[in-house]
Amino acid sequence: MSLKENLERIEEEIARNCRAAGRSREEVELMAVSKTHPITTLREAATLGLTLFGENRVQEFGEKALHAAAFRESCRNNALRAHLIGHLQSNKAARAVEIFDGIDSVDSLKLATRLNEAAAKLGKKLPILLEIKLSTEETKAGLDPHSPEAAQLLEALPALAQLEVHGLMTIAPLGVGAEGTRACFRALCTLRDTWAQSYPKLDFSVLSMGMSGDFPLAIAEGATRIRVGSALFGARSYAVQG
Repeated sequence: MSLKENLERIEEEIARNCRAAGRSREEVELMAVSKTHPITTLREAATLGLTLFGENRVQEFGEKALHAAAFRESCRNNALRAHLIGHLQSNKAARAVEIFDGIDSVDSLKLATRLNEAAAKLGKKLPILLEIKLSTEETKAGLDPHSPEAAQLLEALPALAQLEVHGLMTIAPLGVGAEGTRACFRALCTLRDTWAQSYPKLDFSVLSMGMSGDFPLAIAEGATRIRVGSALFGARSYAVQG
C-alpha cells in the first residue's frame, strides 16, 4: 500500500478507537516514526499533513537535517517538528539539542543537565518527555519511576530553565499480551496523575505510549501521543547507521 493509503487506514483506526474510548480524535497526536527512512519519504509524509516525526539516532537525523530547510518548506505552515525518541548518551546532548525540536527520551538528571546547558548556549527552549521504564526487560531504556534518581530528577527540573517538561513516554514490554500491555499503559497514566499532584510546577499533559502494534490499546488507556512507524512507512531498512 502507498504511504497515503497507510495514513488513511491509520487515521480511520485512530478515529474508531477514539470513539470507542469516548474520546475526541483531537486528543491523540500522531507521531510518524521515520527512523531509517530517507529524507524523500519524510518529505512525502509532510505533504500529506504529517508534521511530527520521531527519530532514534542523532547521527542519522543529523545527516537528514542537512536537508532540513527543504524538508520544512514542504510542511504545512512550516510546522515540522522532529523529536528524538531513542536513547541519548549525554556526550551527544549538544548535537541533539542543535538538530531536534524536542527530546522524548530523557532518563537521568545527568542527561537533563547536559541538555539544559546545551540549550542555554543556543538560546533555545527545549521540550522534553521523561522516558519511564515499566518493564523488567534489561534491553529497555528509561527511568525507574520509584528510584532515587527519579526523585532527584523531578526535584531538579524546575531549576533547569531551558527545559520544558511536557509529559512522559514509555514502551510496553514484549510478549505480555493485551492485558499486560494495557496494564503498562494504565500504570503510566497513574504515574502521571501522582507526579502531577506531587510536582505541580511540571507539566505532565503528554502521555506518549503505543506503537504500530499496540496503539489502539494505548488510546483506550489515555495516550495523548502515539508513535507509528512500520504501519505507516512499511518495513524498515537498517542499512542506515548512526
